[in-house]
Amino acid sequence: MSNIITITLNPAIDKSTTVPMLMPERKLPCSSPVFEPGGGGVNVARAIIKLGGDARAVYLGGGYTGKFFDTLLHAEGVPTFSVPIAGRTRENLIITDNTSHAQYRFDMPGPMVDTFEWQHLLEVIREMNDIDYIVASGSLPPGVPPDIFASMSAIAAIKGARFIVDTSREALKEALREGVYLIKPNIRELAGFAGVETLNATEIVEVAKQIISKHRCEVIVVSMGEAGAMLVTADMSIRIPTPGVSRVSTVGAGDSMLAGIVYSLSAGKEILEAVQFGVACGTAATLNPGTALCKKEDAQLLFEEVCKKQAFTMSM
Repeated sequence: MSNIITITLNPAIDKSTTVPMLMPERKLPCSSPVFEPGGGGVNVARAIIKLGGDARAVYLGGGYTGKFFDTLLHAEGVPTFSVPIAGRTRENLIITDNTSHAQYRFDMPGPMVDTFEWQHLLEVIREMNDIDYIVASGSLPPGVPPDIFASMSAIAAIKGARFIVDTSREALKEALREGVYLIKPNIRELAGFAGVETLNATEIVEVAKQIISKHRCEVIVVSMGEAGAMLVTADMSIRIPTPGVSRVSTVGAGDSMLAGIVYSLSAGKEILEAVQFGVACGTAATLNPGTALCKKEDAQLLFEEVCKKQAFTMSM
């Protein structure tokens, strides 16, 4: 298996609980909270480990919550490199209403990060050897400039590593200016990049093709929720359908999808098969409550269904 590092600039402890019914101005009895380490790149590394792969999570962490965050990752057997910051690692809250089965996500702001701290993270990446994939995923905390993804891209180029990005807005634009191997926007993020409100399937392909032709980007995988994903390269555009399942929670589905893609690519799979497995992993994550990620056995079974649906779709 190839060497993979994931980068998370704004990690979070995800705290999940349930209540009988969400109501204002009442003390609501909660179930015992579940604490999990979160943030885009961290979740990608966790999912790769769950799939049987090898990945190291590099992230900014600080305060007593940062120490707890480290403990949670170590308990899952995830190799880590925590770059210290003065601020405190944030905490997010996910509440499920057992009456309506609705899920509410409270996404807290990240800590302020100073120039020395984020530059230290870049230096850590520069000093790492034998890296084949660098996966940068998630949002930016206050103080970190959007062009940090461009700096990561330059480091990846020097190392001969494939740079994969899952972010949005200006940070995504900066990464594309410098060059990436693969990006994984959802429809809303791709529409925002194009300056429109929404996109249909044909428009998704058109915008993705334009990005590939105008920027240094080889592969775009557009997450389409229950509709699956659209794989677009300079030579192909293929929609990969999702298998039908009863979804419990969509938290972590995108990160699990990206983990499945990277895991497969690092094992030498072609891009279509890698994205098919990624869709299976993303779907597998929706079978679990709270912020739980995909399970290997679920992903493998769903991968067979994805391939069957793909074969049927392409034969029509």
